[in-house]
Amino acid sequence: MTRHLKLFTPGPGDVDDDVLETMAHPVLRHYGPEWMEIYNETQTLLKQIFKTQNDIFIVPGAASALHDMAIGSLLATGQKIVVGKNGFFGDRLQAIAEGYGLTVVPFTAPLGKPLKSDVLRKLLREHPDARAVALVHHETATTVMNPLRELAEVVHDAGKAIVVDAVSSLGGVELPVDKWGIDVCATAANKCLEALPGVGFVSVSSRAWELVDSHSGLEHGWYLNLRTWRKYAQEWGTWHPSPVILPVNNILAVRTSLRKIVSGGLEAHLAKYARASLAVRSGLRNLGFEMFVPDEYASPVVTAVKARSEFEVAELSKWLMAERGIAIGGGLGELSGKIFRVGHLGKAATREYLMDFLFAVEEFLRHKDIRVPAGASLVGL
Repeated sequence: MTRHLKLFTPGPGDVDDDVLETMAHPVLRHYGPEWMEIYNETQTLLKQIFKTQNDIFIVPGAASALHDMAIGSLLATGQKIVVGKNGFFGDRLQAIAEGYGLTVVPFTAPLGKPLKSDVLRKLLREHPDARAVALVHHETATTVMNPLRELAEVVHDAGKAIVVDAVSSLGGVELPVDKWGIDVCATAANKCLEALPGVGFVSVSSRAWELVDSHSGLEHGWYLNLRTWRKYAQEWGTWHPSPVILPVNNILAVRTSLRKIVSGGLEAHLAKYARASLAVRSGLRNLGFEMFVPDEYASPVVTAVKARSEFEVAELSKWLMAERGIAIGGGLGELSGKIFRVGHLGKAATREYLMDFLFAVEEFLRHKDIRVPAGASLVGL
């Protein structure tokens, strides 16, 4: 039997038992009255998390499929898009845009630094023919929070639409979609919504629909085309709300998690992540670690920690897994071996998990003959 690891990875995280148990529900049809009741409730709960009245679609697939859907639906081949790039997932947005034959204007910041609104304003003045801006809210590869509210204001001042990768931010930090004017916002079930991989969610504003309807869209496929999903929602929405079969048990699990988040209050849910992040950052600093990202723009969802000279990141990761059954994340791309990442998703934000992780890091340091006082990592708990 496979050993259960305690997940402190950037995602997915360990979810609550009742969410897992929901997955064992007998399989339902993805249409008909019983399903529509479940589907409509899930959409209503999602709108409370997104804080939006925009259209929301529940789409099978990984989050990258939703970014593909958003960018490919809003723009036609040959049109221009500005893409925010300050990490691995910003680079992926560029790759998606280029895959549709779009002209990409990179909007960059160094690794570990946030995107800047004044740079974006200048780029939009230099490229008035750009149709939209796409960027990552929380760049999980570096754990930088980009200043989305400020960036969205700049985009709207220029009369453009904004597409946001909110995969690891929605439900973990403040992100009021309607208040901030986010035209397309995409996220996944397996991050801060604390459910399982396999399904994602995308909200679409009226401004976004104007872009979708401004070109033929024929070159942009069928399945990941927002027109297709709108057509079925409009024509079959009373009994069969999607163009394809949906992962019904995954959605039941999402509904279970969303019910708990909403009933407990979204603000309390966000505060849980903030507390976990503070505990890890404070505890590891007290053990002599240095954070990769300054507190003022650090994510509360995932913490990036710099490697130390006394040992390799891979050694720490392997020891935690082998000796304490704890999994952490490493650095991606050029950050591989230079940082490790600690996720605070799901159970990883609980006091029990946090104590196990922090004590385990203490034990590893002592294993390496690095003297630390017992309990030194618990200063933030």
